[in-house]
Amino acid sequence: MASSWLLIEHGSVIDGDANPARPDTPVLVKDNVIHAVGAGADRYAIPTGEPLMVLDATGKTVMPGLIDGHCHMTYGEARTEEEIDLYTSQELRTLIAAWHMQKVLRSGVTSISQPGGSYYIGVGLREAVSRGMIQGPRTIAAGRYLSTSNSLTDWYPDSVGVPDGSIGILTNTTDAIKDEIRHQVKNGVDLIKLADSPFGQYQAFTNDEMKVAADLTHQLNKKITIHARGSSEVDAAVAAGFDWIMHGNIMTEDTIGRLAESRIPLVPTLLLLANLADYGDLCGAPPVQRDGSKMLLDITADTLHKAHAAGVKFVAGTDSGFSVTPYGEWHARELQLLVDYAGLTPLEAIQAGTRNAAVTVGLDGWVGEIAPGKLADIIVVDGDPLKDLSVLWRKGGVTTVVKDGRVLDFDDEEVDPERYRRQEGIGYSLTALTRNVVYSDGEVRDDTAARKEFTWSADEATELARDIAAGEAAQRSGSEVDPR
Repeated sequence: MASSWLLIEHGSVIDGDANPARPDTPVLVKDNVIHAVGAGADRYAIPTGEPLMVLDATGKTVMPGLIDGHCHMTYGEARTEEEIDLYTSQELRTLIAAWHMQKVLRSGVTSISQPGGSYYIGVGLREAVSRGMIQGPRTIAAGRYLSTSNSLTDWYPDSVGVPDGSIGILTNTTDAIKDEIRHQVKNGVDLIKLADSPFGQYQAFTNDEMKVAADLTHQLNKKITIHARGSSEVDAAVAAGFDWIMHGNIMTEDTIGRLAESRIPLVPTLLLLANLADYGDLCGAPPVQRDGSKMLLDITADTLHKAHAAGVKFVAGTDSGFSVTPYGEWHARELQLLVDYAGLTPLEAIQAGTRNAAVTVGLDGWVGEIAPGKLADIIVVDGDPLKDLSVLWRKGGVTTVVKDGRVLDFDDEEVDPERYRRQEGIGYSLTALTRNVVYSDGEVRDDTAARKEFTWSADEATELARDIAAGEAAQRSGSEVDPR
């Protein structure tokens, strides 16, 4: 059977292995594998009569497809935790996530690791992409986070508990931890995710519990990671032999030293914090979120610079899936944040988002590099990311996406504008309508004074008007209309 060939000519190649860029270097792909780079990457290597596609990358950069080591496809760009856990059926969550997958791929992210999400939707997405049923990045997936009552995901009062639709599940005992790991592996996960304390205030799992979790996961030939912002939980994860660790915002020098010596990769996942701190005011993020993120980033910068100096291995991951980290928009900004907050060079940051990140998708040594024998996940970029990393997330910066040796086509007009969202909570007002809001010295306040205490943003007012109009239209027609 004849092979298919792809020749990318005249581009400047960044190989993903932190080597200097190679100008005007051809890349030849045979089927889904890189056949040659530089010498031997020409038409003479192709047997007569076999099909060839040629891409001219003059003035552009050719580099490995990006890998996002921390991407939550089931979050649905939620604005609240309740949206993530409580609203929208399992079936609709799956369809929304499948729609969003193509946005991630279009942005140049050709592989993702989903460290936790609703039900086993991530497993289904992985299979759908693998079978060619939907267009999306290569995927590995965890199930629901393993949590304690003192860690992430046990958000609600005990009277509510942890709903079935939640991204987490309670495992307050060693037996519960083992039972859930066995259950998730049975249902096809690639990865087990533990969730420790939200902001590193304390260690929510004991050392023994973490060791039991790691040992059983590895016995079942799966990988294990953890949300660990504080030093004690990072230290415990290193001692337990976790495969990679997420966040590590606050670490002592001793912990940093042990992490560096272990060669366990760290996925700082800075994008969520940085987007809240830098741009949160543009999308109505609460001041406490914005200010808290700024404070944590300041602490994190000191920690990560020390970790970089100590030789810790960094991997890029973004926490994409929230309203402030929507799919397909900001994935590559994580590379710039690794430069700003950890002191990586642009070449090292690209390595963190390509070769180093391959371990998080189970393809260490197979993806994330432009080199003979590697899987042909490649992007062509209009510009030089070594001079300006923003070309990687600027609209139109990624001009071509090659996944598994195939040049992909996207209908940008169809993909980009759609932002499917879940049902929101039922709201009645933005503040309490007390007498002081209405009256002043026995007189009814004027409109100006009242509006100061009850203010809608322009977007909120527009959305309310749209909802009312849609509701009225539905009443006239006798049908139900979802204005979103």
